[in-house]
Amino acid sequence: PLRYIPKVRELVKHEAEKNKSQWKTIGPAKVAVSSPNDFLQKHSEEPKLPPKKKEKDAKRLLPLLPPRTYHPVIHIKKNFITKNAVAVIRGEPKKPRHFCVDTRQGDKYLLEPSGLFPKYIKKKNYGVLPKYVTRRKEEMKREEEEYQASVLEELKKKALKTLPEEERTNILKALKKKWEEINHAYQRLPVVTDTGYKRMQKEELELKLKQLEHDIDAIEKHKRVYIAN
Repeated sequence: PLRYIPKVRELVKHEAEKNKSQWKTIGPAKVAVSSPNDFLQKHSEEPKLPPKKKEKDAKRLLPLLPPRTYHPVIHIKKNFITKNAVAVIRGEPKKPRHFCVDTRQGDKYLLEPSGLFPKYIKKKNYGVLPKYVTRRKEEMKREEEEYQASVLEELKKKALKTLPEEERTNILKALKKKWEEINHAYQRLPVVTDTGYKRMQKEELELKLKQLEHDIDAIEKHKRVYIAN
């Protein structure tokens, strides 16, 4: 078959040749050329800070040091020898210090800081109970009283009620009647328990009789019965 040839082939070729390398007609940009004397110097492009201003009236943090030739004027003259002599004459005499010797070689140590010198018994409050101990005892006593009061209040709220005598007698009679009925049923059981049902029935009746006997004995033994809320 013949090769396909598009109709717009010539038009496309014409458009491509028409718009090809259009930038060649523009040429290089025309800019002003710098003079050879204006060459780039070192640190010329760095930002320059403004010069510092000298503040004449600014306050100094520290005062100026005096010169080496400065000598302070001293008008007062003291006689230290006379002053020391007067202080010794008017002062109290030095008291002897107490020592304790505990070896034959004469080793000694001060008696006062050793704890052997009874200096604390001469205090005004010696033997007196400190205030914080008394205050602490009072606080503990008050807390104990408050605790006991709260316990009594709680016990009053949870106090048990006493069962009336008439109701106690009726309960005892009902338990004895129930025991007679179960005992009558127990007596009517067969002598030979050869099956599992008979054994189970006998054990159940024996358990009920034992529980009833325990309840009857407990009510008869205690004249007062308390009931919890």
